Amino acid sequence: MTNESPGVRLGPPLGAHQSIAGGLHLAFERGSRATCDTLQIFNKSNNQWAARDFTSADLELWFSAWQDSALEVACAHNSYLINLASPDPALHEKSYQSFRQEVERCQVLLVPNLVFHPGSHLGTGADAGMARISASINRLFDELGSDTEVTLCLETTAGTGSNLGSTFEELAQIIDGVEHKPGMGVCLDTCHVFAAGYAITEADQYATTMRRFDDVIGLRRLQVVHVNDSRMPFASRRDRHDHIGQGLIGLQAFDHLVNDVRLRHVPMVLETPKEDDLVDDVTNLSRLRSLLR
Repeated sequence: MTNESPGVRLGPPLGAHQSIAGGLHLAFERGSRATCDTLQIFNKSNNQWAARDFTSADLELWFSAWQDSALEVACAHNSYLINLASPDPALHEKSYQSFRQEVERCQVLLVPNLVFHPGSHLGTGADAGMARISASINRLFDELGSDTEVTLCLETTAGTGSNLGSTFEELAQIIDGVEHKPGMGVCLDTCHVFAAGYAITEADQYATTMRRFDDVIGLRRLQVVHVNDSRMPFASRRDRHDHIGQGLIGLQAFDHLVNDVRLRHVPMVLETPKEDDLVDDVTNLSRLRSLLR
């Protein structure tokens, strides 16, 4: 399903992660109030392993709300409990089954992308952890079939502790180990790459970082951008999101991003702090749109 926003949009689709409290379909109403073009959601509770099956009423409400809105759906973000890099057999299997369930739920909801943190190797070494991630994805495509229309998007990370995915090379290595490469994408988080040591504030820094991304991974794999400023310093390896232009990345970086013609059709979603009134989303999106030229 696709929905076109009315009028002519100057830049990429801009939006925010929206709550599914009270029902998945309510994300569209919240997104509209927040002036979004596009949405990111959880397709189940992000802090629980289990999820109840969708009812016919759930799906009717979801698709009716989508049809009635002008919003696109960029992606779902998977549960923070999942760790496909875990060396513990029981936790790894639990993570795999939850991951598979989330992919299947995206298929039912027609959500095109599932964004996920690669995982943590928990002291067993980066290569071993990445191999477990690739093997899990290969198993998924073997079980569900390579014709699934959900793109699995590895998210760039800040590199805290033994978390994987803080370098473009690590993401590329995971993708290299996946047999069905057309099913793989990447989500670039601006806060995370800044915290991991990729400079993006000045024009030449942004150009260098994006060139590196293209050389190592390929811009063709960039499916989603998380647009977040950072409360933590450059290369701190600490993940703390801030409002656009109010953190240590600075507004100039987001000017480069939203005006990058190569990313014209890549959805860009906020994961910045906010209250239930969504005023912060409105302010951050307005700030991003003011940069468009």
